[in-house]
Amino acid sequence: MMRIYKTELETNTLNELKEMEEDCWIHLVHPTLDEVKQVCAKTGADERLISKVLDEEELSRIEVEGESTLIVLNIPYLVDHAHKNKYRTLPLGIIHTNRYIITIILKENKLFEDFENGNVRDFHTEKKTRFTIQLLLRISQGYLFGLDEMNKDIERQEHQLAKATKNQELIEMLNIEKSLVYFMGSLKYNQATLERLSKGNVIPFYEEDKDLLEDAMIESNQAIEMATIYKEIMASTTETYASIISNNLNVIMKFLAGITIVFSVPTMVASFMGMNVPLGDFATNPASFFILILISLGVALLIAYWLKKKDML
Repeated sequence: MMRIYKTELETNTLNELKEMEEDCWIHLVHPTLDEVKQVCAKTGADERLISKVLDEEELSRIEVEGESTLIVLNIPYLVDHAHKNKYRTLPLGIIHTNRYIITIILKENKLFEDFENGNVRDFHTEKKTRFTIQLLLRISQGYLFGLDEMNKDIERQEHQLAKATKNQELIEMLNIEKSLVYFMGSLKYNQATLERLSKGNVIPFYEEDKDLLEDAMIESNQAIEMATIYKEIMASTTETYASIISNNLNVIMKFLAGITIVFSVPTMVASFMGMNVPLGDFATNPASFFILILISLGVALLIAYWLKKKDML
């Protein structure tokens, strides 16, 4: 799918176009081969640069082919909305040509919604460098948002630790831990790309854009530090989680074993009294049944009291 946008200078509004024009933004979402060829023919971008971004495993980097500069960044996305914190990362390609800027991504992402709706301050399609830095800043903020959601779930899971007995809680923690691993790897590669961009020898930088790039780098560093801290917390929490689940199961098994011992007493008494042996006057006593019940209950209660005192029930 291909969408084309251009900022109207007179009204400062973003308009969607049907045909590509100079200083426009071309947004490709899982493009077809025909769309790729059409864009390359119009903009002069190298077709190989676009095809590289269509690999889900592509890492963050910078590549220059002729007059086209490709910047690849990894962005967070939620794999399955039915599962909490099942985040992974997806490559985003930004191609700079002389008069065009092209973004390529494999799946729709909320990252572009504010740009497409005209909700980003000082966003102009003809200012390709600023647009790129604004994307970098939004990507770092996206990681921070995902990390904040994970932290909330870590805290929620910690409150359930004391009564956890099922594997479902561990699976949820595993989703968070896997997401953190993906985040940390992608953030480190993104940071290296940001540092290379900050040197100013990849794409031209302007004085008014330096503060924005510095903000993006600060946000990225903050995301790396948060991901590192949360991963350390997760490692200890998951280990504690497994120990608590095992301990809680042991407590349940101990309780069931104690109850089995207590209830075995009436069974044993009834078994002995039901044997084919002479019981004398006790067998003909009309109150013998109630006497047996009282004896069984008395012995069972004594055993239960003793087990409780020994913390075995």
